[in-house]
Amino acid sequence: MEKVYPTRENGKVNRRSFLIASTAAAALADAQTAPSAVPSRRVYSLNRNWLFGGKMSAGADAPGFDDTRFRRVTLPHTNVELPWHSFDDKAYEFVSIYRRHFRAPAAWHGKRVFVDFGGAMTAAKVTINGHGFEEYRGGYTPFSFELTPHLKYGVDNLLAVELDSTERADIPPFGGTIDYLTFGGIYRDVELRVVPQTHLANLFAKPVRVLESGRAVVARCYLEGPLTQPVTITAELRDGDRVVKSASRTASAPAEYHDIMLEDLGDIQLWSLVRPKLYQVTARLDNGDRLAARTGFREARFTDKGFFLNGEHVKLRGLNRHQTYPYTGGAMPARVQAADARVLRKELKCNIVRTSHYPQSPAFLDACDELGLLALEEIPGWQHIGDQAWQDLAVDNTARMIRRDWNHPSIVLWGVRINESPDNHAFYTRTNEVAHKLDDSRQTGGIRNRYDSELLEDVFTMNDFGFPLRPPNHPMYLNTEFNGHMFSTKRFDQVDRVAEHTIRHVRVHNQLASADGYAGGIAWCAFDYASHRYFGSGDRICYHGVSDIFRLPKPAAGFYKSQCDPAEEVVIEPGFFYAWGDRGGGNGPGMVPICSNCDHLKIYYNGKLRLELDPDRTGYPHLKYPPFLANLTNLSFATWGDLKIEGYLAGKLAATKSLSGEGTDDVLVVKPDDLELNGDGRDATRVVLAATDRFGNPRPFASGAIQLSVSGPGEIIGENPFSLSGGAGAVWVKAKDAPGTIRLEARHQYLGKQTVEIRVRKAEPEWV
Repeated sequence: MEKVYPTRENGKVNRRSFLIASTAAAALADAQTAPSAVPSRRVYSLNRNWLFGGKMSAGADAPGFDDTRFRRVTLPHTNVELPWHSFDDKAYEFVSIYRRHFRAPAAWHGKRVFVDFGGAMTAAKVTINGHGFEEYRGGYTPFSFELTPHLKYGVDNLLAVELDSTERADIPPFGGTIDYLTFGGIYRDVELRVVPQTHLANLFAKPVRVLESGRAVVARCYLEGPLTQPVTITAELRDGDRVVKSASRTASAPAEYHDIMLEDLGDIQLWSLVRPKLYQVTARLDNGDRLAARTGFREARFTDKGFFLNGEHVKLRGLNRHQTYPYTGGAMPARVQAADARVLRKELKCNIVRTSHYPQSPAFLDACDELGLLALEEIPGWQHIGDQAWQDLAVDNTARMIRRDWNHPSIVLWGVRINESPDNHAFYTRTNEVAHKLDDSRQTGGIRNRYDSELLEDVFTMNDFGFPLRPPNHPMYLNTEFNGHMFSTKRFDQVDRVAEHTIRHVRVHNQLASADGYAGGIAWCAFDYASHRYFGSGDRICYHGVSDIFRLPKPAAGFYKSQCDPAEEVVIEPGFFYAWGDRGGGNGPGMVPICSNCDHLKIYYNGKLRLELDPDRTGYPHLKYPPFLANLTNLSFATWGDLKIEGYLAGKLAATKSLSGEGTDDVLVVKPDDLELNGDGRDATRVVLAATDRFGNPRPFASGAIQLSVSGPGEIIGENPFSLSGGAGAVWVKAKDAPGTIRLEARHQYLGKQTVEIRVRKAEPEWV
């Protein structure tokens, strides 16, 4: 029987809803241990030592098939690596074959064994020792199969996956056109889960009465297996190693779930944007089985006065995110997925993200929990609604998404409508009913682009790309897309366009801040992304982001960054590129925005004070930190030189930003996000490559190829040589299955070379 089950990423237990499990080293010892001494539950990472055979061939899923020529790969894995742009999506749309050999120790006798897939794109036919399971259709939700009846003990077992990565019309989001790519491969984690006959199948840790003195949490325990005699379930709330509260109950009859209330908790800290405090709820059975979930105590509600977190009004300001990357699509490990949350929260200062248009990596959501980044998560789809069977799959996607992610305090809204689809009363009645039945603690929304569409959800979530925006037409109203394709902007566009791109984001957020009826807005979008030939700018890239596909900021990103409190960071970000002759119709940059949370700016041109500015509160009266508008028209080319911006707070110099007027590419930057990786064959980190001026500012028209070489236990994910785009870009460095030091050398024809080192620490061995 197939069951949804939580997974892990990056070799560590997923803190969203994780299993109390041993290390892989202890798991190796299990095979030599008497069955009675083996812990009740073991979870074994199954991410290394897969064999990938490329396109499926007849019999390639059979146990006796010769797979000696298959390539050894680690998960996450893409079925084909691609250039970062100008590629045909048909390159990854094929049926592929994966094989994984493993041994089942005798200690597993009497247990139940499941294989849990975090995600495989798009339809998976799984076999174990030649026995086939029903095809799982869907690329974004987890799925499991029970292997127990078909295992062989003490000898080789073969797990095979025939993976169809074509765009099949019977599977959401396909059937119409979609403005994104789905890529292929087993791109999330796979695990083996060994559990008792009766075990915990899932755990929902639901805080209740959060703003009252009687703060409590319900441990909702889902059991699977025979209940031939009463089972005692004990639940605990933990703060680190400290047990805050425990309680027990006896399950004597089958039920959908069993609730245990943990109350009288004492001093419980709330989860907030600034202090995202997390706790752990653990459930265990008297047969030793255990399951745990991370949770946070917070109340999140959309009202007719806007959005409130823990009773405090919060104007939502965020960006949409696609989970895909250059070269590998969605197949990036936990560290890389989590880094996007850090970019959104710490670099762009957003307080909400929308997971457009599908459930995304658990590691990304884990990071949202840890960083205090709110999330709107939605089901897979884009405008099209298929037939009844297609709709049944979408309803199933809704349930799987919620069961997987209901323990994330960051998630404040379930998106239960296909993005921008027409009304369908019967279909959306079902998705809403599923969401409210499984999780009555969160509201639902449904992303639409029809102002007069039927509202079945709790919150009217609306894509409004016009300006001025339409007024809210429902008491609870959230703008979930604006800008984007209306004004595609590249990092190497001229000053007029990048400055206008910045202003378009400013003006929408100013209107959203003008009335409480707008809960806020989530702009389209965070990062540029690959799409089909009928979208994008002719190279199959949609340049809709405030950052590029490598997660590098465009000038418009500076507006989002500037909206933080100066106590967190003093920000001065020019909403333009500095050049004398780049503007159409005139000389000098023209009238340009400078995004800052300072209260006064001084601008020096060629060493002399030229302007003093205050924020433009006349044009943007509703923003806490409006941009400054600087008239840099007709600067003299004869005395052309550097521009220096000084930012003041309460009369004191708080920050300085200098822009070179030389027009030269001065410095080659090679900067890894992380200096240490796990030597597990799959961990990776981004390495930014850029040409800058002498002050560290991007050179948007810099070009040239950078030749890369790597030594030590690592490899490059990306193009080599790498040609700069907009003066910058990135590759990712992936650790091999060994400790040591990776040395990456980058050489530019004119800017010389830079070398960086990344330490690779020894990883735990994976059970094989």
